[in-house]
Amino acid sequence: MENLANLFQKYGIKLNKNQEQQFDLFFHHLVETNKLFNLTAIIEEKDVAVKHFLDSVLGAKFLPKGATVVDVGSGAGFPAVPLKIVRPDLDIYMVDSLGKRVNFLEDVILSQKFDKMHAIHARAEDFAKNNREKFDVAVARAVAPLCTLAEYLLPLVKIGGCAVIYKSAKLDEELSQAEKSIRVLGGKVEKIENFVIKEPDMELMERKILIIRKVSATPTKYPRSGNKPKTEPII
Repeated sequence: MENLANLFQKYGIKLNKNQEQQFDLFFHHLVETNKLFNLTAIIEEKDVAVKHFLDSVLGAKFLPKGATVVDVGSGAGFPAVPLKIVRPDLDIYMVDSLGKRVNFLEDVILSQKFDKMHAIHARAEDFAKNNREKFDVAVARAVAPLCTLAEYLLPLVKIGGCAVIYKSAKLDEELSQAEKSIRVLGGKVEKIENFVIKEPDMELMERKILIIRKVSATPTKYPRSGNKPKTEPII
């Protein structure tokens, strides 16, 4: 992808030649597969570079070295695949409920020859039943309202670990609704980091990344099954 390294450099992220090639391969794989079934509405090269690749890697600095990471609702691999490219030390599990997406993610793992990268076909609440408090970090980008998302993520995180959640400028409104959910599930808001991506001929993009620290064990009844985190959120 043209000028990707320069784009990342402007936001404090350095790419080597191998990483540039990995992003280029992922871009072409994404666009070609998208012709067969819908992975993303964003397919123009510059838009993908900014709105998917750069946006995804903004959270890399919050992930401890060698961390086990679960990306819940990974979709087409965002933020997991860009995070893996810039942070090959991470052990990442991508969980998604749609089989076609998981097949795509498995193809990406093979084509990129990724080590310590896994694609799992499961609903988040079902995956949590056998993976409670297993991960150092849980991440999610554009998946669900925060009060719902907390119930998907926090049961998966070890005490002392954290959830790294990508949100829009409307985060403050969501936080006020999610205070009880975060507390009940064993979390505590640690910080919010604000990013502004401003590129020529593109609408200004504001990204907020919320860090929730896991301070106590999640009660065993969470996450609830039957889509209840979405239909009956803890509020």
